[in-house]
Amino acid sequence: MRDLKGRLLYVTILMLSFLAIGRQARAQEHQDIKTESKVKFNATEYIMDHVLDSHEWHLWTNPKTGHAVAVYLPVIIYDRESGLHTFSSKHISHNQSYEGYEIAAEGKYQGRIVKVNDAGVINEEYLPLDLSITKSIAGLMVAAVILLWLFLSLAHSYKKSGISAPKGMQSLLEPIILFVRDDVIKPNIGPKYEKFLPYLLTVFFFVLINNLLGLIPIFPFGANVTGNIAVTLVLALGTFVVTQINGTKTYWKHIVASPGVPFWLLPIMFVVEVIGIFSKPFALMIRLFANITAGHIIVLSLIGLIFIFGTAWASVVSVPFVLFMDCLELFVAFLQAYVFTLLSSLFIGLALQEGHH
Repeated sequence: MRDLKGRLLYVTILMLSFLAIGRQARAQEHQDIKTESKVKFNATEYIMDHVLDSHEWHLWTNPKTGHAVAVYLPVIIYDRESGLHTFSSKHISHNQSYEGYEIAAEGKYQGRIVKVNDAGVINEEYLPLDLSITKSIAGLMVAAVILLWLFLSLAHSYKKSGISAPKGMQSLLEPIILFVRDDVIKPNIGPKYEKFLPYLLTVFFFVLINNLLGLIPIFPFGANVTGNIAVTLVLALGTFVVTQINGTKTYWKHIVASPGVPFWLLPIMFVVEVIGIFSKPFALMIRLFANITAGHIIVLSLIGLIFIFGTAWASVVSVPFVLFMDCLELFVAFLQAYVFTLLSSLFIGLALQEGHH
């Protein structure tokens, strides 16, 4: 009897040991899977894929195959040796070479389309001229179509109904246009404001529409157009050119001669004034670029926390913060359009100043 009890005890202990080992193995396997998923998720790549420009419009990644589903944009390059080449970016999207061209993965030409020889070495003497339709350019085209639709519809409504109570699209856009004209442009420029009204209203709605489209994650929206420093550079350059061309004699005299300043300080003041000419558009460029890009990075970082931790509890904390940031970004979209137009109006108004008699 004692021998039977001893054997039963032995078998019981053995079974419990096997169960414990099996449970530990499953727990380790689950941990390995979690660790592997953490390693696979690259937060930096995930964020930069949205923030930076690219030759493809990424939609989603297939969870089973791990392959990206994307809209591949047309590549248009001009080579001095072989002329014009056009093909889909799908041929060079995954570190492939096509017709002797590829997207450089590293080095000083990283992200650019370069010409390579049979050994894969970049031919630096003949860098092709890239005229491709990138994600930012495609986003600009979408914004341009929306702007044309909005304002052609508005013009048609005014032509049809004349001066009357606004309806439909008029009731949405007219209060915004009047606010920008009467509270932003007119007070800062003065009596000559009408000359600059078309440019400044175009800038305001261009920035606003692109800011709003950047918050919509689904195709064909979601391109980070105003977070592209090349776009903000062109916008700031437009304000710079308009300001300098319309500068009065008083404006240029103040820069060159600085009335009321002692003679020995004139060279220093001239340098300061010249720096001021270029620092104003530079501030316009950086302010818009930095605010829009920073907002996108914060939102994407909060979403990335869910995949980094790999637990449902992370979403409980992350999702409310994402919703809060989205609401804040919606406010920033209007604010940055307002600030860019306000500062542009102010710089133009300063250039139009007349001497006091």
